[in-house]
Amino acid sequence: MKILNWFLVLAGVCGLVGVRMLEDAIFYDPFLNYFHEANKNISLPQFEWGKLILSHLFRFILNLFFSCIIIHFLFKNKEWTMQGAILITIIFAITFPIYLYCIYNQFEIGYLFSFYMRRFVIQPLILLLIVPLFYYRKQMLQKN
Repeated sequence: MKILNWFLVLAGVCGLVGVRMLEDAIFYDPFLNYFHEANKNISLPQFEWGKLILSHLFRFILNLFFSCIIIHFLFKNKEWTMQGAILITIIFAITFPIYLYCIYNQFEIGYLFSFYMRRFVIQPLILLLIVPLFYYRKQMLQKN
């Protein structure tokens, strides 16, 4: 049974990697090249707000799904999986409007700030905090 759990954790990680590797094929994100260019003085690409928002929401749902698989099969605790999903959703709910505001203002708030807001929107970075947090929690509960 432990082998199956680790296989499913690995499947979740592969899912997240797949989302990242296929991002230019499955998501509408005209800012991919904008943020990958070394020259920060390139003009903003043309884009459609509706398609951009829906694409980011779709990406969020995929990242959330794979993140929950990782959390669930690492800790085998439905409550913790739900808490992880809520934390990830809260972070997205905070950073996504900020990122959209950055786009609306054509990144006048600052290139690096906008870049990192975008990272929190499109990447499951909070998972890197949740896993150690829950692992520490598990260790503390086993001590008591």
